[in-house]
Amino acid sequence: MKKLVLLLALFISALSLSAQFEKASIMVNGNNLPYRIMFPENYDETKRYPLLIFLHGAGERGSDNEKQLALGKQFLIDNFHTGANEAIVIVPQCPENSYWAGIIRHQIGDKIQMKFGLTDEPTQTMKTLIVLVQDWLSSGKVDANRVYIGGLSMGAAGTFELLWRMPQTFAAAFPICGGGDLNKLSLFAKNTAVWLFHGDEDGVVPVENSRNIYSKLKELGCDVEYTEYKGVNHNSWDNAFQEKTLASWLFSHKK
Repeated sequence: MKKLVLLLALFISALSLSAQFEKASIMVNGNNLPYRIMFPENYDETKRYPLLIFLHGAGERGSDNEKQLALGKQFLIDNFHTGANEAIVIVPQCPENSYWAGIIRHQIGDKIQMKFGLTDEPTQTMKTLIVLVQDWLSSGKVDANRVYIGGLSMGAAGTFELLWRMPQTFAAAFPICGGGDLNKLSLFAKNTAVWLFHGDEDGVVPVENSRNIYSKLKELGCDVEYTEYKGVNHNSWDNAFQEKTLASWLFSHKK
């Protein structure tokens, strides 16, 4: 009986967490981008709120408008649903056969190489994502001085690309175990604070990506921090989501 009660409680809790993220979607030139949106607990339609865009990784792609909440949902609720850092949070879902950013990934033996910046043409999903962000910026519900973005793995690559494609938009960003085009960093380095995270034993996305980006951003005069987790593989988001100052650091930055 105790097990049944516990399972029921866990089920109700899971439903409650999902219910805080309303379902929505946007269609641009025939391309649909589903997303989930969480409003502050005591949402006031007369106020303008910070906006946080969170981009998932490759494993959460699809069209069910569910999987993108698999990683980071509790972090988003705990830090941005209520309290000093309350915000409108949008979590879009990349289609199964697409990517946020243009990336080519090669594996030679046990070495992984990732190439960025082979073309300036955005993916169709990136085009739709840009329209989504623009729509919310013009909605009258968002404080344009407090717009933020973060993402993990493929979503971190998408974070870097959206930063340089919309260089005047974001006050701060937190890319986790990703990578990006070093040649594009100068487009946003002076406008956006960045806190990078990576595990030093990442077997999927090379840790050198974040190390190189950190060094280049420092060189460009960016307000940048980098946390590298010793002995951690690709799941460095588990560590990043436990950083007690991440939310307050993010919201300490304004345009």
